[in-house]
Amino acid sequence: MKQIIITYRQTIQESYFHALLRSFYPGCVIRFLQEGGQEQEKKKKEERSAEKAEADEPLYFLIVREEKGEALFSAWEREKTFEKTCPLTCEGKGQEEEFKNFIYECLCEFTKKSLPWGSLMGVRPTKLGRRWLRIEEKDQQQKTEAEETSLHGSIAERYQSSYHVSEKKAKLAADIAIREEKLIRRLDPEKGFSLYVGVPFCPTRCLYCSFTSNPIAACKDLVEPALGAMIEEIRQSAGLMAHNRPDTVYIGGGTPTALSAHQLERLMGAIAESFDLSGVMEYTVEAGRADSITKDKLRVIKEMGAERISVNPQTMNPETLALIGRKGTPDEVKQAFALAKEAGFDHINMDLILGLPGEGISEVHRTLSEVEALGPDSMTVHSLAVKRGSDLHRKITEEGIYVNGDCSDAMELAMESAERMGLLPYYLYRQKNMSGNQENVGFAKEGKFGLYNILIMEEVQSLIACGPGGISKRVKVQKEEADGVHITRCENVKELQSYIDRTDEMLLRKRELFEVEQ
Repeated sequence: MKQIIITYRQTIQESYFHALLRSFYPGCVIRFLQEGGQEQEKKKKEERSAEKAEADEPLYFLIVREEKGEALFSAWEREKTFEKTCPLTCEGKGQEEEFKNFIYECLCEFTKKSLPWGSLMGVRPTKLGRRWLRIEEKDQQQKTEAEETSLHGSIAERYQSSYHVSEKKAKLAADIAIREEKLIRRLDPEKGFSLYVGVPFCPTRCLYCSFTSNPIAACKDLVEPALGAMIEEIRQSAGLMAHNRPDTVYIGGGTPTALSAHQLERLMGAIAESFDLSGVMEYTVEAGRADSITKDKLRVIKEMGAERISVNPQTMNPETLALIGRKGTPDEVKQAFALAKEAGFDHINMDLILGLPGEGISEVHRTLSEVEALGPDSMTVHSLAVKRGSDLHRKITEEGIYVNGDCSDAMELAMESAERMGLLPYYLYRQKNMSGNQENVGFAKEGKFGLYNILIMEEVQSLIACGPGGISKRVKVQKEEADGVHITRCENVKELQSYIDRTDEMLLRKRELFEVEQ
């Protein structure tokens, strides 16, 4: 396997450079070696020479800060060499971003390719756009169409000039940032919050999954104890926000509909009894798997107050569904969608994943055609991100399973499909090791944007998270800070039995996090 070795003398952000190099060289092994003095440098050069002889087509990069304060970037691959000097280092707030851009430009020149998101490696690109928007706006009054168009262009240009983001992605990010800001301004971040409940069970575990999820048949003896612990956590957590009301409620997982109808009723009943839901603007249940959806479960979900539901095929190709371990067929997805319509849900979301093993443009086209025929109210399109905790990562590394490293064309098809369905892009986020350096985008009809999705990505209000692996966040308004908020977090344990045994500990963490003046 090809290796990339970075050696350096100065302090660098290893995580940033790891993500950047992975985007240029997906599938490569990336190593960092910090040099220290001439003898150490000589030793590392010898090691690099030895590894070059042993590795399969190795590629080495060298980043060195010189005494005169200049940064040297050099790279070589077999007979191909490259070297460039920049009169700044990666240290200091004033130079850090410029240095990252310098390295990105060197990589573009060396590899003869560029990335759609340029040197921007963060997971929340629209946070930047919203910050720039607040800086450029002189007031919050209604703008004319011409003024809004000008503002959109200005934000898009900043993505391009600051981070080398492509014109198409810059326009997308600016569009979403402006749309998100309008929705967020409707909320009071100090008085509202979001409630998340994660159900840690699924019918089976999908190949690509790294979430807190357990095949329900394999741990059936733990279902009731886990449900009891979750209900207790929900009830106790409500007291921490006694003077606030949730703006959104989201039941995810896992697959909530892996539970029985009666178990769902108990779970949602505990939420209704514990929290004041009179001001809830959006209540979602991530039904997800078509093979777990029944009329009775849909009836319970509807009667208990949820109006937004997800029926997630990920793909409509039966061969891929079998490969990724996702039981159910495209016909079952259609049947589940029809059942949700019959149950009275007027907001049905569908999730898709681009870049799944064995899928090319023709398979993506088939999936999008099937989804268009159903006509969901919203659609979330994910670019595959291979997580270390997934079975897919093991199959790639150990069995050599093929995964398309670039789903750019597939994302273009998805954008066109969303436009045909009248769905607008309303939120966006990115992940590490994402196929083709792409992104995840939520599309929805006007008036049906997923508010919880926006709030969780933009981190503008507090979040109470219940269930194994849940991460609660306390967002405190700090207007003197650049982003206007200060965020602290606490995490629930992920392992199922540990969560059941340590529920009191999880509650104590929350009390410490939300210990605020009432």
